[in-house]
Order: sequence, then C-alpha cells, then structure tokens
Amino acid sequence: MLEEYRYIEQKRLRCGYTTGSCAAAAAIAGAQMLLEGREIRRINLKTPKGIILTLPIEDITRTKTYVNCAVQKDAGDDPDITNGILVYAKVECIPKGIVICGGDGVGIITKPGLDQPIGEAAINSVPRRMITEGVEEVMELFSYENGIKITISVPEGKEIAKKTFNPRLGIEGGISILGTSGIVEPMSEAALLETIAIELKQRRAEGKKSVLLAPGNYGLEFVKKFHLPNPEQCVKCSNFIGQTLDKACELGFQRILLVGHIGKLVKLGAGIMNTHSKMADARMEILACCVLLSGGDAALAKQILSCTVTEEALQILWENAQMPNVMEVLMGRIEKHLLHRLAGQAKIGVIVFSNIYGVLGKTRDAEELLEIVRGE
Repeated sequence: MLEEYRYIEQKRLRCGYTTGSCAAAAAIAGAQMLLEGREIRRINLKTPKGIILTLPIEDITRTKTYVNCAVQKDAGDDPDITNGILVYAKVECIPKGIVICGGDGVGIITKPGLDQPIGEAAINSVPRRMITEGVEEVMELFSYENGIKITISVPEGKEIAKKTFNPRLGIEGGISILGTSGIVEPMSEAALLETIAIELKQRRAEGKKSVLLAPGNYGLEFVKKFHLPNPEQCVKCSNFIGQTLDKACELGFQRILLVGHIGKLVKLGAGIMNTHSKMADARMEILACCVLLSGGDAALAKQILSCTVTEEALQILWENAQMPNVMEVLMGRIEKHLLHRLAGQAKIGVIVFSNIYGVLGKTRDAEELLEIVRGE
C-alpha cells in the first residue's frame, strides 16, 4: 500500500497508483521472470513523479514461451471506478524490438484527438514509455538481445468502461491505461481537467472551430432541446468554466457557446469562474445586485438575499414581474466578465436556463453561435 498522503479540505487522504503504473510493473516483472527463469512476487517501479512503488505481483502463469502476471490497482482514497482491478501483462520473446499491444478489456481508439492514433490500443504515451524503459533495463540486465512483446489486458475492463467517459471519447471495448505521474492523487481536479482537455482536443482534431460547453447534466439535457445534429458533442466542463475557456482558446477554437443552469452560471455575473460552492457562492448577492441595477427596490433585493436556492429567487422575481429586467442585467454582467477572460481570443455566447422557467436569458451572440454550432 502506498503511504503517500494529501490534505484536502482538512482531510488526510491516501494517494494510489495509476493503471499505467500497474501495467508497467506487471510488464517489468513478467520480463524478469521470463528471462531469469524464476518466479518473483514483488517488483520496484520508479514512477515519473519520482516515487518508488514496491508492488506485489499476482496471478502468475509461467511457461517456456511466455509469462503472464498482474498487479492490482490501488486508487488510495480517490473514488476511482478502476480501484481493485487486476491489470495483466503477458510477456513473450520475439525476434527484435519491444512491441506493446492491448488485449482483452483494453480499449481501442476510434476517434482522432486522443493520446494514441485511431486503431491503436488505449495505452497512453507515459505508460508506454514506463513499460519500454523498464523492460529495456531488464533486457540489458540479462544481456538479452532479441525482442519482447507485451500484451496488456484487464479482464474487467469491458464492463467498467461502460461506466466511464470512454465510449463518449471514442474508446471502444475497454478502459484506458492512463497516468502522467504514475500516482493517483485523491479527489484530483487534475484528472477531471485532463478529461475536459481530451474532449476539446477531439473536437479540434475533427476540424471543429466552434465548441458547445455545459457545466453539468442539467445543461447536457437542456442542450437536447436545441435539436442539434450531434448533441453528444457538447463538452461537460463541470465547475471549471474559466479553465475550460482558457483551454479552448489555447486549442484555437474561434467560437464558444456555453449553456447552463442559473444555479451555476449566475456566479459568472461576479466573475467567479470556478463555480464549485467551496470556491465561492454569492448567487443571491449577485441576483440582489441585478435587482437594484435593473431598477428594483431594496425590499425586493432583501427578499432575494433571504433565498437559499436560485429557483426560489426566480419565483419571487416572477411574482414581482421583474424576471426579464433582472435577467437582462445578469446576462450583461456575465458577458462582460467572459469577454474579459477571453481577451478577444474567441467569440462567446451564453444561454442560461431554469428547470421551471426554461430559457432565462441569452448574451448578444448566443443565437448566432447556436446556429453555427447546429451547422458544424
């Protein structure tokens, strides 16, 4: 068990190790057993982060022509769906070179923009490098001059993949063998941001110059009402609106349409670009401010400040016939802050909705961008 910890929100959480580390450790152990001719039960692996892992080797099968063995994934305290799975490496001798293949339960790339080309196994570049470098060291240790073939498999991978982003990303038939540091950090924002970046890269690789964003499931469902030809092309950006916009600009998107529930997007009216509640709230303060800026009185603003959820605040605005005026001010503030963030790198439109009242407001370019997204 990895004794590496992070403190997140006053909690001590244990780190784990990636499927990439599991695959590399199993491959190195398999190569050593194949060339040395004896069974080993533990292997040391230096991760790209510099942390040394000592990992137990499980379910060993040894024959004269190959070795198959596994390492069990340990995600630490991260809620990782792959925690506990066995990642296998079958190692066999070939005439020359080091060949890395995907076996049962490892996905195949079917769309452009991912770490590996279309048709390749979804074993990312860092795990591939870890496997190659580790196996090369074993070959050198035993003065072995021919080649090694490594087939990575995950028996549970096909079923687990159905519960991941893989089908949406264009990875079919199994999970991905991932990891850039070799270590899983608990509750890692980096992992989610990496997934968002992958989706954005895919859209660009498909030649798209426009991108549709939604913070969460409410937004994804609402997008379907626009009758887009490919609503699944919508990228879910979670709370990381600012960082997603930055990445979209970095990748060269020229047009961005953001669709979301007012409970999230109202925060943009104060320039809050990470909409997680732990970062900032200010929903009612922003709406109360918009009440006053739209000509409403202090009593109405005070009523808004006493609300706990945005739908409750909207009901008060509706009953007082102030909804259109307040939303107009809010959309203007949202547009101002987003234009400042983008600094002219891309055109942006925003559509804000409520589950009860439907579309509440749109920024000036939202309709135009919606039509462009429909046509792409």
